[in-house]
Amino acid sequence: MAESETMRILVVDDERDIREGCVRVLKRLNSEVQTAENGNEALAMIKDTSFPIVLLDLKMPGLDGMDVLREIRAMDETILVIIITGFATVETAIEAMKQGAYDFIPKPFDPAQLRMVVERAQDKISLMRQAENLALERSRTLADLSTEKSRISAIVESLPNGVVVTDTTGQVVLINPSFKHLLGLPMDTEPGGNISDYIADEELCHMVTDISRGEYSEGMEMPPHELAVDGKYLIARGRPVPGESGQCLGAVVTLGDFTAMKIFDQLKSEFVAKVSHELRSPLSTIHEQLEMVLNDIAENENVREDQHLLSRAKEKTGGLIALIGDLLDLSRIEAGGTGYNVQALKPDVLLGDIVAFMKDRATAKNQTLALETGDAPLPELQADPMALESIFGNLIANAINYTGEKGTITVRAVAEDNRLKVTVADTGFGIDPRHQEKIFEKFYRVKDDNTRYITGTGLGLPIVKGLVEQMNGEIHLESTPGKGSTFRVILPAG
Repeated sequence: MAESETMRILVVDDERDIREGCVRVLKRLNSEVQTAENGNEALAMIKDTSFPIVLLDLKMPGLDGMDVLREIRAMDETILVIIITGFATVETAIEAMKQGAYDFIPKPFDPAQLRMVVERAQDKISLMRQAENLALERSRTLADLSTEKSRISAIVESLPNGVVVTDTTGQVVLINPSFKHLLGLPMDTEPGGNISDYIADEELCHMVTDISRGEYSEGMEMPPHELAVDGKYLIARGRPVPGESGQCLGAVVTLGDFTAMKIFDQLKSEFVAKVSHELRSPLSTIHEQLEMVLNDIAENENVREDQHLLSRAKEKTGGLIALIGDLLDLSRIEAGGTGYNVQALKPDVLLGDIVAFMKDRATAKNQTLALETGDAPLPELQADPMALESIFGNLIANAINYTGEKGTITVRAVAEDNRLKVTVADTGFGIDPRHQEKIFEKFYRVKDDNTRYITGTGLGLPIVKGLVEQMNGEIHLESTPGKGSTFRVILPAG
């Protein structure tokens, strides 16, 4: 978009922080930004003022985002609506894109993500305006676009979405690099062939051919068409290109990649299934065992047996609470919600406190837990103490859990090249090489004869890895089955 061109943008969201944050970011894009806190207010503003771009939250009280989207499309189809969606509204966001939304941005988003999606919309609007001016230049034709070195061609060439233009026979007269990339075509692929030479999906080819021949009236768009290519999920949209007298000159088709949305959807399904399973089992156990305890108490049975059953119920409840806590921690890390309490820390003091706190758990298994810091002073860290406690607390707890009776856990901290290197080494069960690349994946747990009775959520190590990476650090694993494991964390000092 030209620097001198100011574009009006409307942000519609019931969360004031989201609205104010968008205003701060978008004003730097030479934009006039206005806000609305609900759908009715937004529609009233759109009736009075032209907004080429609208950022629209799907989940709002009263008139929801889908209804607002339909009203906007009925009022002006040229308005580019960017959907603001949360994790729980993935299916709705996909449906909104099928209903004509231009793009989406998932919550929480950072300024760079917001700028990128809005700049993409601004580029598209600039292209549309340039295309309107192009229609006034009677000497140009669709075929000229394939060799035109004008600014419009430069924009088309640089668009992140794929673009292909056909004539009335379905022959391709323009194709941009993004289209070739999305479909896995060689970059030296030239226009000139039939659309079926470029797209393997027969249904999509038929639709493009129908548009090219004028079987869609002016202003109509073909229904969005989804296709999968080399592991990517793509969505295609097309519309006829009208001539001066209203005749159809061909078709223009855009191709977008919504693989991230599909992956989000799959992850959500896996997440729900996993959590449902993990919650159902302990809750069922608690229910059944408490019922037995109540029956026993009513019948004045042995108190010691009652205590055992209550202990089992307490153990299962503890596992449930740990799972929920880990899920909340992981959600906070993925949302970037760490580092709010950054302060100067002495690693030897912090590690000493953690080891002292965990020593009772080690002693209960007749294990030896020790901290070694050497003679050289350790570098001071600028970090969130809760993040460091979570990192090293999880690693030490794992070492205790996965080390047998009378085992040894050693925590060593040394300074190395202006960095802090902390190792947590144990003499425990060790990890088979085939599991070592997967243990940082969410919910992944090693299950064998040694670990089958060890409870856990499979989220501790993903939390550790997420926190370490947010602190620009590294984490490495060395492990030998039957001999033990060593986790090495390296953090920048200062």
